[in-house]
Amino acid sequence: MDEGNQSLVSEFVLLGLAHSQKLQVLLFIIFLMLYLLILSGNTIVMFLIITDKNLHSPMYFFLANLSFVDMWLSSATTPKMITDFLKEPKIISFAGCMSQVFFDHCVGAVEMLLLVVMAYDRYVAICKPLHYFTIMNLKRCTGLVLTSWAIAFVHAMSQLLAVVQLPLCGHMEIDSFFCDIPLIIKLACMDSHILDIYMNVDCGFVVVTCFILLLISYTYILLTVRQSSKAGASKALSTCTAHITVVMIFFVPCIFIYVWPLSITWLDKFLAVFYTVFAPLLNPAIYTLRNKEMKDALKKFKNHFMDYKENT
Repeated sequence: MDEGNQSLVSEFVLLGLAHSQKLQVLLFIIFLMLYLLILSGNTIVMFLIITDKNLHSPMYFFLANLSFVDMWLSSATTPKMITDFLKEPKIISFAGCMSQVFFDHCVGAVEMLLLVVMAYDRYVAICKPLHYFTIMNLKRCTGLVLTSWAIAFVHAMSQLLAVVQLPLCGHMEIDSFFCDIPLIIKLACMDSHILDIYMNVDCGFVVVTCFILLLISYTYILLTVRQSSKAGASKALSTCTAHITVVMIFFVPCIFIYVWPLSITWLDKFLAVFYTVFAPLLNPAIYTLRNKEMKDALKKFKNHFMDYKENT
């Protein structure tokens, strides 16, 4: 097929996570429950931060934004995956496929950049506590979030434009549960070596830069914490441990998929599920369970709810 025939590609077939009908029904139930937990968990985090005045600080402002992004990250691919468990064949339109490419990379990049912003926020709070509220004012916090979205949009567009006009041929089968650039490139009717390098460099720049900035930030923080009082150090270490856990959960799969690809199909599927489903699921749990203020806000909300129930 030459470039002129590329317009004939109107849909792709997704091979999904499994072929057994019984296993797919089981996966449908599991992932439906997980997706509902993702939506409810992140919604609760946002609700608590918006309604509890004690959580109106820069750290929780960024956490609310992270929860919002987590819901979008999972929603870009998970609903389609869930419905496909009950369908054969698993068809996705060309436009739907390109939409998944764009939103997966855009929202994924926002999440990475937000994690860097949150690390910077903790750096300022721990290393420059006297200037914290001056530096991390509402205008700057809002600007950092909007900048993250702008950079992510540019990154996602650069990825989308690289594949949307790609001449494709052969069986339009994608061996995954969603459309992703490395898998689409495999269908190209051309030598894709240069495109593979471009994709790795583009994604690698975002992933590796963010990861290095995070390592630098948390190294400074941990060195500062060592010199602090025991009480302050314990609280700061608890907060940083939660942040570092989230960073590792999200970045490790992305590095192996986009920067250092292993080209092992089952492993790529597992890693993709991990960062699109389990990372958004674990983030609210990690931040809530390891954070005293969030636990207090949740307890307060429960008490208000119980009181309201008794009075009605």
